[in-house]
Amino acid sequence: MRYLDAGESHGQGLMAVVEGMPAGVPLQVEKINVDLRRRQGGYGRGGRMKIERDQVKILSGIRGGLTLGSPIGLLIENRDWANWQGLFHPSPGKTWEPLFRPRPGHADLAGGLKYGQRDLRNILERASARGTAVRVAVGAVAKALLAQFDIQIASHVLSIGGVMALPPSSKEDILGADQSPVRCVDPKASQEMMGAIDEARKAGESLGGIFEVIAWGVPVGLGSHVHWDRRLDSRLAAAMMSIQGIKGVELGRGFEAAFLMGSQVHDEIHYDRGYLRRTNNAGGVEGGISNGEPIVVRAAMKPIPTLYRPLKSVDMLSKERVEASIERSDICAVPAAAIVGEAATAWVLAQSFLEKFGGDSLDEIKRNYRGYLKEVADR
Repeated sequence: MRYLDAGESHGQGLMAVVEGMPAGVPLQVEKINVDLRRRQGGYGRGGRMKIERDQVKILSGIRGGLTLGSPIGLLIENRDWANWQGLFHPSPGKTWEPLFRPRPGHADLAGGLKYGQRDLRNILERASARGTAVRVAVGAVAKALLAQFDIQIASHVLSIGGVMALPPSSKEDILGADQSPVRCVDPKASQEMMGAIDEARKAGESLGGIFEVIAWGVPVGLGSHVHWDRRLDSRLAAAMMSIQGIKGVELGRGFEAAFLMGSQVHDEIHYDRGYLRRTNNAGGVEGGISNGEPIVVRAAMKPIPTLYRPLKSVDMLSKERVEASIERSDICAVPAAAIVGEAATAWVLAQSFLEKFGGDSLDEIKRNYRGYLKEVADR
């Protein structure tokens, strides 16, 4: 299974083509739109979220609420396109508002140098995190497949700025993260995070943080130890790192494990009508293979590079010292990034699931899956 997406932040829309989804998977537009709305929420978002009302149009690959096995075409229109037609248009003769002052921490300068673009709007429009909207839609397609096998994915925010939350005490707490404006299950920390965002807004600053994604019900055996690019943990890490603003990823106890003794890190194996572990320090992956425990992935997001009190930069025309440009931006997008992290995780798990149990229809995959579970239970 694979997908390609296209579109710019202020272009007509964002689109994707998903190929390899088996036939017979129930998939409804509203299920996708729920995740699109979740991505648009979160305390600290900017003015763009007041303009857009993201909804997906399914252009192909689905009939009567079931996938056909053919490519699925998805489209999310940009409402802000109407305000930018004179600035961002594919036809010759249209003029864009040029941008020559790169923002530190953004793709502006590196992308401009790589692609030979002096007007950095040619870079930032595609580099923008606006593109994560269609990625969430693609992730919702993957979730629809995983749901047929009782695989459930959720996320929550662990920190924003310097505010750290207490760890959740139950799965139910995590599933209720959307009740918090910052998607944090610790009520006290949630309030402190909103206060930190307010202070950052007043100071013209931005804030990053850490979010966690958990997948329950993942069977043992996804991924492989035999090649580097088939390892489930490496694929999850790559997917998370591909999200705009993510600078660090860990599974299970991650970096903390580097400071502990081996006996404190590795999960003892037990048997009770099946192999199990009573701890999950590995985050559900051992040797690049899912071990049957919940998959736990955390990602660290840097502060957004657009600052309303901008850092120093260089004008690419005059080479003079200037302030970096200012684009409309969020103060903090960590809660939204967690939703994108769910989508990235869902896509990797769905890919790996089909590699292991693949077939052209949902019924065929279910037969393969049931046979595998029986074999594993007998070992």
